[in-house]
Amino acid sequence: MNIFYKLKLYKHLTIFIFFTIIFNSAIQAQENYTEQVKGNDYKLPMQFIKAGEFKMGSPKSEKGHFGDEGPQHKVTIDGFWMGKYEITWDLYNLFVTRELDKNQVLKGPDSEVNMDVDGVSGATTPYVEMSFGMGTDNYPAICMTQLAAVKFCEWLSAMTGRFYRLPTEAEWEYACRAGSETAFSFGDDSSQLDEYAWYANNSNDKYQQVGTKKSNEWGLHDMHGNVAEWTLDQYIPTAYRQRRAGVSNPLSEGEKVYPKVVRGGSWMSNPNRLRSAARRPSSKKWKKRDPQIPKSIWWHTDAPFVGFRVVRPLITPTEEEQKKYWKYESSLQKMK
Repeated sequence: MNIFYKLKLYKHLTIFIFFTIIFNSAIQAQENYTEQVKGNDYKLPMQFIKAGEFKMGSPKSEKGHFGDEGPQHKVTIDGFWMGKYEITWDLYNLFVTRELDKNQVLKGPDSEVNMDVDGVSGATTPYVEMSFGMGTDNYPAICMTQLAAVKFCEWLSAMTGRFYRLPTEAEWEYACRAGSETAFSFGDDSSQLDEYAWYANNSNDKYQQVGTKKSNEWGLHDMHGNVAEWTLDQYIPTAYRQRRAGVSNPLSEGEKVYPKVVRGGSWMSNPNRLRSAARRPSSKKWKKRDPQIPKSIWWHTDAPFVGFRVVRPLITPTEEEQKKYWKYESSLQKMK
């Protein structure tokens, strides 16, 4: 074997090894993983959701269809991770009390965020016990405002070094559908809801521990029912009419505090509200019984049906984009 042939072979072998490493790294990066805040035993499983295209909204022929769910339109979504479960009190209370802030991970070359947890605004301790006696051990956190949910994501990002945020409305529906085009992720037959969801017919008038019902095809639990879930989007009834088909990663932005989009239905909802396409606007009435003046920017006393889950995009946004997702400090006054 002459020297030139050996060099050529070595070159091809080096290229092959390089691309094999890159390919394997990409595959590994897209695996499910478990997040954990240092100093606490609670684990947050994250499911990887592959990029893809789906039909957003529902047809007029779907039982329970509302006008704000149409017209159906194709949407392309980038890959992301989503919490396997809704955020529970076990983790949310660490954000409220801030007792583990000293355990923030050290920044390194792989960190997706560059911030100190001390700079993250925190929710005030509520004036009433916000679980209302329904349970806190592995039960979904409830009654937070969208701002509080957003700031939890910022806090979790600072604590772990990974970028977290609320899902967009499109990401939420894409993940809920899990490849389906039916009213629910499992089909059109609402009589099967008992297998997948806690809702008005079976919840015994309270939320339930997360993950106790069947998951959808992508491994996500309680996308239908248990607690309704915050998204990033401003609620615009005619939003879908304003979109072109094939739009990528849509987000209905807006500075108004109300209404924002809540998805999934809850333990208080009827089957129609649990459909994959069903949308619900938030309301000022969710603070009706709050006696504070001004009313809290962190808690919705009259929304024991609202919680959230987090996502982490495969493509990490820039520092400026991260601040936008977290409604940075300049927007706090607008939230009052």
